[in-house]
Amino acid sequence: MTSTDLGPAEQAILSREILDTVATGTRGETLRVHRSRPVVAFGRQDVVSPGYLEARAAAESLGYEAIERLAGGRAAVFHEGTLAFAWAIPTKEPRGEIESRFRVLAEIMRDSFRSLGVDARIGEVPGEYCPGSWSVNGRGRVKLMGVGQRLVRGAAHVGGVVVVSGENRIRSVLRPVYAAMDLGFDPSTAGSIETEAGVSDLDVVSAVIVSEFGKRFALSTRDRSDPYE
Repeated sequence: MTSTDLGPAEQAILSREILDTVATGTRGETLRVHRSRPVVAFGRQDVVSPGYLEARAAAESLGYEAIERLAGGRAAVFHEGTLAFAWAIPTKEPRGEIESRFRVLAEIMRDSFRSLGVDARIGEVPGEYCPGSWSVNGRGRVKLMGVGQRLVRGAAHVGGVVVVSGENRIRSVLRPVYAAMDLGFDPSTAGSIETEAGVSDLDVVSAVIVSEFGKRFALSTRDRSDPYE
Protein backbone atom coordinates (compact mmCIF):
# COMPACT_ATOMS: atom_id res chain seq x y z
CA MET A 1 0.00 0.00 0.00
CA THR A 2 1.36 3.39 -0.96
CA SER A 3 1.03 6.41 1.30
CA THR A 4 -0.37 9.93 0.96
CA ASP A 5 2.94 11.33 -0.30
CA LEU A 6 1.17 12.23 -3.53
CA GLY A 7 -1.75 14.64 -3.48
CA PRO A 8 -5.17 13.66 -4.88
CA ALA A 9 -4.61 15.31 -8.25
CA GLU A 10 -1.19 13.66 -8.53
CA GLN A 11 -2.71 10.28 -7.64
CA ALA A 12 -5.25 10.68 -10.43
CA ILE A 13 -2.49 11.60 -12.90
CA LEU A 14 -0.46 8.59 -11.78
CA SER A 15 -3.41 6.26 -12.27
CA ARG A 16 -3.88 7.60 -15.80
CA GLU A 17 -0.16 7.20 -16.57
CA ILE A 18 -0.26 3.60 -15.36
CA LEU A 19 -3.38 2.90 -17.43
CA ASP A 20 -1.74 4.30 -20.56
CA THR A 21 1.48 2.30 -20.08
CA VAL A 22 -0.50 -0.88 -19.44
CA ALA A 23 -2.50 -0.20 -22.61
CA THR A 24 0.68 0.10 -24.71
CA GLY A 25 2.21 -3.02 -23.20
CA THR A 26 5.15 -1.25 -21.59
CA ARG A 27 3.85 -2.18 -18.14
CA GLY A 28 2.03 -5.29 -16.99
CA GLU A 29 -1.27 -5.50 -15.17
CA THR A 30 -1.01 -3.27 -12.10
CA LEU A 31 -2.91 -2.99 -8.82
CA ARG A 32 -2.43 -0.10 -6.41
CA VAL A 33 -4.07 0.25 -3.01
CA HIS A 34 -3.29 3.57 -1.37
CA ARG A 35 -4.27 6.09 1.26
CA SER A 36 -5.70 9.47 0.35
CA ARG A 37 -5.93 13.00 1.58
CA PRO A 38 -9.42 14.57 1.78
CA VAL A 39 -10.89 14.82 -1.70
CA VAL A 40 -14.23 14.83 -3.46
CA ALA A 41 -13.76 13.06 -6.78
CA PHE A 42 -16.35 14.21 -9.30
CA GLY A 43 -17.43 12.14 -12.29
CA ARG A 44 -17.78 13.36 -15.86
CA GLN A 45 -21.55 13.70 -15.47
CA ASP A 46 -21.00 15.92 -12.45
CA VAL A 47 -18.61 18.23 -14.26
CA VAL A 48 -21.19 19.07 -16.94
CA SER A 49 -24.12 19.27 -14.51
CA PRO A 50 -25.82 22.49 -13.40
CA GLY A 51 -24.64 23.20 -9.89
CA TYR A 52 -21.20 21.68 -10.36
CA LEU A 53 -19.33 24.87 -9.51
CA GLU A 54 -21.46 25.29 -6.39
CA ALA A 55 -20.82 21.65 -5.45
CA ARG A 56 -17.09 22.07 -5.96
CA ALA A 57 -17.07 25.20 -3.81
CA ALA A 58 -19.00 23.35 -1.09
CA ALA A 59 -16.41 20.57 -1.03
CA GLU A 60 -13.50 22.99 -0.90
CA SER A 61 -15.12 25.05 1.86
CA LEU A 62 -15.11 21.91 4.01
CA GLY A 63 -11.42 21.24 3.39
CA TYR A 64 -11.72 18.72 0.53
CA GLU A 65 -9.78 19.06 -2.69
CA ALA A 66 -12.04 18.76 -5.74
CA ILE A 67 -10.81 16.66 -8.68
CA GLU A 68 -12.27 14.84 -11.67
CA ARG A 69 -12.14 11.09 -11.18
CA LEU A 70 -10.61 8.75 -13.75
CA ALA A 71 -13.38 6.16 -13.51
CA GLY A 72 -17.06 6.90 -14.12
CA GLY A 73 -19.85 7.55 -11.67
CA ARG A 74 -20.98 10.40 -9.46
CA ALA A 75 -19.10 12.27 -6.74
CA ALA A 76 -17.35 10.11 -4.14
CA VAL A 77 -15.34 11.00 -1.06
CA PHE A 78 -11.83 9.94 -0.10
CA HIS A 79 -10.19 10.88 3.19
CA GLU A 80 -7.67 9.54 5.71
CA GLY A 81 -10.07 6.78 6.77
CA THR A 82 -10.57 5.37 3.28
CA LEU A 83 -8.56 3.25 0.87
CA ALA A 84 -8.37 4.01 -2.82
CA PHE A 85 -7.74 1.22 -5.29
CA ALA A 86 -6.70 1.37 -8.93
CA TRP A 87 -6.49 -1.77 -11.07
CA ALA A 88 -5.14 -1.37 -14.62
CA ILE A 89 -5.85 -4.41 -16.80
CA PRO A 90 -4.58 -5.04 -20.34
CA THR A 91 -7.32 -6.26 -22.67
CA LYS A 92 -8.02 -6.43 -26.38
CA GLU A 93 -11.77 -6.11 -25.76
CA PRO A 94 -12.28 -3.39 -23.13
CA ARG A 95 -16.01 -3.05 -23.75
CA GLY A 96 -16.73 -6.75 -24.02
CA GLU A 97 -15.51 -7.52 -20.49
CA ILE A 98 -16.96 -4.65 -18.47
CA GLU A 99 -19.38 -6.75 -16.44
CA SER A 100 -16.89 -9.54 -15.76
CA ARG A 101 -14.34 -7.05 -14.39
CA PHE A 102 -16.97 -5.48 -12.16
CA ARG A 103 -18.04 -8.90 -10.92
CA VAL A 104 -14.52 -10.07 -10.10
CA LEU A 105 -13.67 -6.86 -8.24
CA ALA A 106 -16.93 -6.84 -6.30
CA GLU A 107 -16.51 -10.49 -5.29
CA ILE A 108 -12.95 -9.83 -4.11
CA MET A 109 -14.10 -6.92 -1.97
CA ARG A 110 -17.13 -8.79 -0.64
CA ASP A 111 -15.00 -11.75 0.40
CA SER A 112 -12.36 -9.46 1.90
CA PHE A 113 -14.94 -7.68 4.03
CA ARG A 114 -16.53 -10.96 5.10
CA SER A 115 -13.17 -12.19 6.34
CA LEU A 116 -13.08 -9.07 8.54
CA GLY A 117 -16.45 -9.94 10.03
CA VAL A 118 -18.73 -7.81 7.84
CA ASP A 119 -22.07 -9.10 6.54
CA ALA A 120 -20.96 -7.98 3.10
CA ARG A 121 -23.15 -8.20 0.01
CA ILE A 122 -22.95 -7.06 -3.59
CA GLY A 123 -25.53 -4.57 -4.79
CA GLU A 124 -26.80 -1.02 -4.70
CA VAL A 125 -28.40 0.34 -1.56
CA PRO A 126 -31.33 2.65 -2.39
CA GLY A 127 -30.29 6.24 -1.75
CA GLU A 128 -26.54 5.57 -1.74
CA TYR A 129 -24.04 8.08 -3.09
CA CYS A 130 -22.52 7.31 -6.48
CA PRO A 131 -25.04 4.48 -6.97
CA GLY A 132 -23.98 1.31 -8.74
CA SER A 133 -25.10 -2.30 -8.98
CA TRP A 134 -21.55 -3.48 -8.21
CA SER A 135 -21.21 -1.57 -4.96
CA VAL A 136 -20.46 -3.67 -1.88
CA ASN A 137 -22.64 -3.01 1.14
CA GLY A 138 -23.06 -4.06 4.74
CA ARG A 139 -26.25 -5.94 5.66
CA GLY A 140 -27.98 -4.56 2.57
CA ARG A 141 -28.17 -1.23 4.41
CA VAL A 142 -24.96 0.79 4.06
CA LYS A 143 -22.47 1.31 1.25
CA LEU A 144 -18.88 0.29 2.00
CA MET A 145 -17.24 0.18 -1.43
CA GLY A 146 -17.88 1.94 -4.71
CA VAL A 147 -16.29 1.14 -8.07
CA GLY A 148 -16.17 2.50 -11.60
CA GLN A 149 -14.36 1.81 -14.84
CA ARG A 150 -12.48 3.83 -17.44
CA LEU A 151 -11.79 2.23 -20.82
CA VAL A 152 -9.03 3.05 -23.30
CA ARG A 153 -7.79 1.18 -26.33
CA GLY A 154 -5.92 -1.83 -24.99
CA ALA A 155 -6.74 -1.53 -21.28
CA ALA A 156 -9.30 -0.87 -18.57
CA HIS A 157 -9.02 0.95 -15.25
CA VAL A 158 -11.15 -0.39 -12.38
CA GLY A 159 -10.99 2.04 -9.49
CA GLY A 160 -12.85 3.20 -6.45
CA VAL A 161 -12.98 3.61 -2.69
CA VAL A 162 -13.27 1.41 0.39
CA VAL A 163 -14.59 3.18 3.47
CA VAL A 164 -12.69 1.81 6.46
CA SER A 165 -13.78 4.50 8.92
CA GLY A 166 -15.20 8.02 9.03
CA GLU A 167 -18.59 7.64 7.36
CA ASN A 168 -19.80 10.76 9.17
CA ARG A 169 -17.25 12.78 7.21
CA ILE A 170 -18.69 11.39 3.98
CA ARG A 171 -22.21 12.34 5.04
CA SER A 172 -21.25 15.86 6.04
CA VAL A 173 -19.53 16.75 2.76
CA LEU A 174 -21.88 14.94 0.38
CA ARG A 175 -25.01 16.56 1.77
CA PRO A 176 -24.18 20.02 0.32
CA VAL A 177 -22.34 18.58 -2.71
CA TYR A 178 -25.27 16.42 -3.84
CA ALA A 179 -27.80 19.10 -2.97
CA ALA A 180 -25.96 21.59 -5.19
CA MET A 181 -26.24 19.21 -8.16
CA ASP A 182 -29.82 18.23 -7.27
CA LEU A 183 -28.87 14.58 -6.76
CA GLY A 184 -30.63 12.25 -4.36
CA PHE A 185 -28.63 11.00 -1.38
CA ASP A 186 -29.71 9.34 1.87
CA PRO A 187 -26.91 10.05 4.37
CA SER A 188 -27.86 6.99 6.46
CA THR A 189 -26.63 4.74 3.63
CA ALA A 190 -22.98 5.80 4.11
CA GLY A 191 -21.23 3.17 6.20
CA SER A 192 -17.79 1.91 7.18
CA ILE A 193 -15.99 -1.31 7.97
CA GLU A 194 -15.22 0.02 11.43
CA THR A 195 -18.91 0.46 12.26
CA GLU A 196 -19.84 -2.89 10.74
CA ALA A 197 -17.01 -5.01 12.18
CA GLY A 198 -14.86 -2.91 14.52
CA VAL A 199 -11.82 -2.86 12.20
CA SER A 200 -10.29 0.57 11.55
CA ASP A 201 -6.65 -0.16 10.68
CA LEU A 202 -6.08 0.69 7.01
CA ASP A 203 -3.01 -1.54 6.82
CA VAL A 204 -5.02 -4.52 8.05
CA VAL A 205 -7.82 -3.93 5.53
CA SER A 206 -5.35 -3.33 2.71
CA ALA A 207 -3.50 -6.56 3.50
CA VAL A 208 -6.74 -8.54 3.47
CA ILE A 209 -7.75 -7.09 0.09
CA VAL A 210 -4.35 -7.83 -1.45
CA SER A 211 -4.48 -11.35 0.00
CA GLU A 212 -7.88 -11.91 -1.59
CA PHE A 213 -6.51 -10.73 -4.94
CA GLY A 214 -3.68 -13.19 -4.43
CA LYS A 215 -6.13 -16.09 -4.27
CA ARG A 216 -7.19 -15.31 -7.83
CA PHE A 217 -4.10 -13.80 -9.44
CA ALA A 218 -0.33 -14.22 -9.27
CA LEU A 219 1.00 -11.14 -7.51
CA SER A 220 4.46 -9.63 -7.33
CA THR A 221 5.04 -6.79 -4.87
CA ARG A 222 7.13 -3.76 -5.68
CA ASP A 223 9.12 -1.79 -3.16
CA ARG A 224 7.03 0.70 -1.15
CA SER A 225 9.15 3.56 -2.48
CA ASP A 226 7.89 2.80 -5.98
CA PRO A 227 4.79 4.96 -6.64
CA TYR A 228 3.51 2.28 -9.03
CA GLU A 229 3.06 -0.25 -6.22
